[in-house]
Amino acid sequence: MSAPLPVELELGDLQGGILSAYGKLGFPKARYILFHAKTPAAGRALVEALRPKVTTARRWPSSKGIATGVNPQARPDCTLNIAFTFWGLLALDVPTRTLRGMPDEFIDGMAVRAPILGDDVKDNGFDYWDPVWKPGQPKAHMLVMLNARADDDGNALPALQALTDFVLQAATASGVTLLEGHKGADTRWQELSAIYAPGPDGKPKPQPTEHFGFVDAIGDPVFEGQYPGREELLRCVGQGAVDGRGNWRPLAPGEFILGWADEAQEVAGGAMPLDFSRNGSFFAYRKLHQHLDAWDEWVSARARDLAATWDIADLDVAAALLKAKMAGRWPDGVPLLLAPTPEAHAQFNQRLSPGSKDWLAAITHFTFLDDLDGAKCPVTSHIRRANTRDMLDPLWDRAPADRMGSALNNRRRILRRGLPYGGRGDAANEHGIVLLAHCANLFRQFEFVQQQWMNYGLDFNAGNDSCPIVGNHPPGARFVIAAPDDTKPPFVASGLPQFVSTRGGDYFFAPSMTALRMIGTGVVDPT
Repeated sequence: MSAPLPVELELGDLQGGILSAYGKLGFPKARYILFHAKTPAAGRALVEALRPKVTTARRWPSSKGIATGVNPQARPDCTLNIAFTFWGLLALDVPTRTLRGMPDEFIDGMAVRAPILGDDVKDNGFDYWDPVWKPGQPKAHMLVMLNARADDDGNALPALQALTDFVLQAATASGVTLLEGHKGADTRWQELSAIYAPGPDGKPKPQPTEHFGFVDAIGDPVFEGQYPGREELLRCVGQGAVDGRGNWRPLAPGEFILGWADEAQEVAGGAMPLDFSRNGSFFAYRKLHQHLDAWDEWVSARARDLAATWDIADLDVAAALLKAKMAGRWPDGVPLLLAPTPEAHAQFNQRLSPGSKDWLAAITHFTFLDDLDGAKCPVTSHIRRANTRDMLDPLWDRAPADRMGSALNNRRRILRRGLPYGGRGDAANEHGIVLLAHCANLFRQFEFVQQQWMNYGLDFNAGNDSCPIVGNHPPGARFVIAAPDDTKPPFVASGLPQFVSTRGGDYFFAPSMTALRMIGTGVVDPT
């Protein structure tokens, strides 16, 4: 049988923020700006003013030697991308016959779906949300996302402020209202930045970590057409789909981009005309506050308990082990499946230099089938919930050729975009992550993972236990770690406080360049 033809995505029609995790590609600074259109004409005028500056997915020269393909573009100093809520599309007079093809969850919006997402418990409720996101305020219609490069001192390049000024001036000229009420240094927008630390030369360097100290976004899915040529085949190992024999392949593009075949060989996107939805993507915007004091205090206390229970002499080692068990990875990203003990972790990093190409390839190349009881990596750890790989294979006890591999997981994957905001010691207690979870089906992918895998434990034979890091933690919440050997007991990390809380967000549609032109010129025709 001949190999399938490679998928050639229409990069010039795709907005760049879908394929590219800007924060990992040299754009450590960002601003997200919200607008409300009082009239359709005003909203369309702003779209038309910004459309020429939208960054597409056309590739620019890579510092890692990745081929650019045809029609490469120069790397910008600042990118610009646009997305709309359902109410935004309605406000811009997109025809009802087109809008009725949109999925229910997108029409509802994130606030309406709060009970599904766990945003109606503890301090996740609307009372705690940033004012700009609270129900009852003018609805967010349009989101403008700016991602910028930085200079050697860690400051955003002037292009960020220049493009910000252009966007605000265009909004004023168009008659569109800027929505204020973001918590932080400037209420006019959500400011974001990678976390910085001194480099070998003493100058600040952006780090690939979030505020709890973990290297972030390691296991993002790889799908057909995302990378050119052999690069895709290399990157899909550990990050795509796996069969029962350990063979990896990239996922179908339709799991993330509308108008393309998905894992069921169906073409997602029902809004008419098809040109309106094709090459678009839905995403959930989630502003997530991280309770750093609660994290530090709880980890310190439970590390002392773990050290006493398992006879660990060094409290720092006990704390690192506890955090690794919660995440499923050591803070530097090495998975427990490949290095289950502190000693094995040290040996792994001695064998493969951290950050090297071989090291980066190795830390994603693993499955869970050899650790179904969670002896190495707890079955309710964060990475086993976020990407179950082959763990839920119902035919796990069959011959490898008969197994399903990651088939039940392949339709639950999401692309994670966004950046941290704030920092430790922030005067306004503002620190966390803004997550943009891209997918073709918000209900089947994002909402399922959030409700069933992050905030519930039944699929992992753990009852109602939620994710120990990002899940909701009611009184009595705990995290159970299997015993390392027969000489020691399991460790129950009790009294989990809330570590992550929602502070606002909504569901957005990132249209193609074709659809942006249709929206801006008012020529959407569902017939």
